[in-house]
Amino acid sequence: MGKIDVKSKNVDELKEFLTTELQEKGFRATQIFKWLHDKNVITFADMRNLSHNLQTKLEQSSHITTLDTVTRHQAKDGTIKYLFQLEDGQTIESVYLPYADGRQSICISSQVGCGMGCSFCATAIGGFIRNLTPAEIVEQVYAVQRDLSVRITNVVLMGMGEPLLNYDSVIKAIRLLNDPLGTNIGIRKITLSTCGIVPQIRQLSKEDLQLVLAISLHAPNDALRNQLMPINRKYPLVELISACSEYTKITRRRITFEYAVIAGVNDLPEHAEQLVRLIKGLLCHVNLIPINPVEGFEFGRPSGVNLQGFMEIISNNGIEVSIREERGTDIDAACGQLRRRNEEVKS
Repeated sequence: MGKIDVKSKNVDELKEFLTTELQEKGFRATQIFKWLHDKNVITFADMRNLSHNLQTKLEQSSHITTLDTVTRHQAKDGTIKYLFQLEDGQTIESVYLPYADGRQSICISSQVGCGMGCSFCATAIGGFIRNLTPAEIVEQVYAVQRDLSVRITNVVLMGMGEPLLNYDSVIKAIRLLNDPLGTNIGIRKITLSTCGIVPQIRQLSKEDLQLVLAISLHAPNDALRNQLMPINRKYPLVELISACSEYTKITRRRITFEYAVIAGVNDLPEHAEQLVRLIKGLLCHVNLIPINPVEGFEFGRPSGVNLQGFMEIISNNGIEVSIREERGTDIDAACGQLRRRNEEVKS
């Protein structure tokens, strides 16, 4: 049997492990959890209020998941893109985003690669490899905190992978990040982005998590969304919008619809009008994202006139809408640009 991944365990699970497997007092679980998720230590020897005997037991039975930084690129706007290597040699990307208002945000990955195949997203190039563990998900936050000596305030699960296809690990990671004994990131400052996995959206509505749910919509009709996002063939818009409506009624939380605006593809006035008809009446907000440049992709950015006109049609119909502030485009760290680059690991 392999060693226990203690960073993936909550306090109750640590307590069970300590009392059952190591014959230790249960209160040690809280101490260990704080060291891992608040103090952010990466060795048992750093847990100074544990006896040497317990430290030795933990070394023999457990391990602490960490990430190795392979590359680190900083953009002109302060955005930093990290390429992290996992313990099995696979790689993922995470992006640190500082804001003038004091927010210290991070965009993190939930899978190695992605199997959704969205036609405008660089992450899809390598396909899906595997899910991340809860420890690998939260460690992206902790690794950046250690590197920059900052305290992350906002987390966005909008990096590599489809979070709702790694449901159990993602939900556990969110609860670990939100735990008052740990890094204690406010649940309303955590955003989960999905391309529209309908059964898991319905499941998420029953989790009692007041997080921000973002739906990657990107098209206002099935024909176009089928082309851009293959998942739509499995969960067409009528099913997706029904799940979103159910989610808002149960949680009373507003949904964000992300819409990557692509020149000549989905940026015409008729597309905006179709979008209004699709989502009107829902508790929602539309976030327009001018498509970001991706090497090897043909899609172009919309003109300022088209983007403004698109936004006005939505706004004039009483739907809240905004244009996303672009960050990190000069280091390929913006939306849709994240991609595992094996040549960087080998170099």
